[in-house]
Amino acid sequence: MASKGYIQVYTGNGKGKTTAALGLALRAVGAGKKVFFAQFIKGKPYSEIEAIEKFVPEITIKQYGLGCFIVEKPTEADIQAARKGLAEVAGILKSGDFHLVILDEVNIALYYQLFSIDDFLDVLKKKNPETEVVVTGRYAPPELIEMADLVTEMQEVKHYYTKGIEARKGIEF
Repeated sequence: MASKGYIQVYTGNGKGKTTAALGLALRAVGAGKKVFFAQFIKGKPYSEIEAIEKFVPEITIKQYGLGCFIVEKPTEADIQAARKGLAEVAGILKSGDFHLVILDEVNIALYYQLFSIDDFLDVLKKKNPETEVVVTGRYAPPELIEMADLVTEMQEVKHYYTKGIEARKGIEF
């Protein structure tokens, strides 16, 4: 019997959105499911990429970012990379080839207007009904929250970054 694929959103200013999505990906692989992990904005060799490639080849991973412009303004190249990624992901979501599709940092892509919320919601509306989707990133727009079946907000209570601690390999990236 086929099962419905829901739309989950992990948002908020707290740490752990991508990590939670990766935990779900591991659970899905353990249950024999196929996973596609798309990273928007990010285009560097983050430790999660290296771990997936080394230990979990059942997860297909692709980056649609050219670096990480979070402290700067996105370039036209950043916008084109994100839009190309959205077009590719639209086909993946429609195909039903993957049980779980994680769209990491899409909320940030939407916040920086790399593509429109209307275009993104249209992609979600056309997904295979059995495909589960997880969308991560701060600043989830209200339209996405309304469409989602599950929304989790990570709240920052305290973070050592405020004391000047830099991001550490294997912990933050």
